[in-house]
Amino acid sequence: MESLYRHPSPVNPADALVALALVGPSGSGKSTLCRHLLETTALAQKPIELSRSFTTRAPRGAERDGVEYHFVSKERFRAMIDAGGFLEWAEVHGNYYGTPAAVIDDARARGACGVLFDIDYQGARQIRARVPTLVSVMIVPPSWQVLEARLRGRNTDSDEVIERRMANARAELAHYAMFDYLLLNDDLDGARREIEAIFVAERARRARRAGLAEALLRERR
Repeated sequence: MESLYRHPSPVNPADALVALALVGPSGSGKSTLCRHLLETTALAQKPIELSRSFTTRAPRGAERDGVEYHFVSKERFRAMIDAGGFLEWAEVHGNYYGTPAAVIDDARARGACGVLFDIDYQGARQIRARVPTLVSVMIVPPSWQVLEARLRGRNTDSDEVIERRMANARAELAHYAMFDYLLLNDDLDGARREIEAIFVAERARRARRAGLAEALLRERR
């Protein structure tokens, strides 16, 4: 039987698309959970898209324009700021990073059911000011000891860098109250199931499907 979501009645597609921000400190598993959502086809019959930021920094290693980031000059980035081209932007270590303002409309036009933002809490706050329906999830480690062990297990950072990451994690967690969901990542399989459940539940919110119900009520039997 065809699902209600695929009913041929006229439904405003804006009600169906979920804008989801995942925020979490380095070592929380945020990137892994983002990849899981993007690769999981069982969540919906339509794709979830990742919002790719614009940046003025140079590509690193094998990074490609339009894949990891959209790489632009500082002049073009500033022009986009002046034109209102970003949902959020920030300057970090002399380079600019920004989320394009058209990302949600573009994803909707391509038939996506969701847009995923991999950002920090400041970016999430800025986006919510422009997109009140943004769903925000903070990824929380089970303990500071586990988080530090994860960071040290990478064998990529010095003690100084790890201490800085730990301090940044504490500062980020202090903003937990601004988030809709707190996802405890103490078990990766469980965390994957939980982020799926959040996305599926958000797609079924009354506000997203009210147009469908109204369209059905207007139909004659």
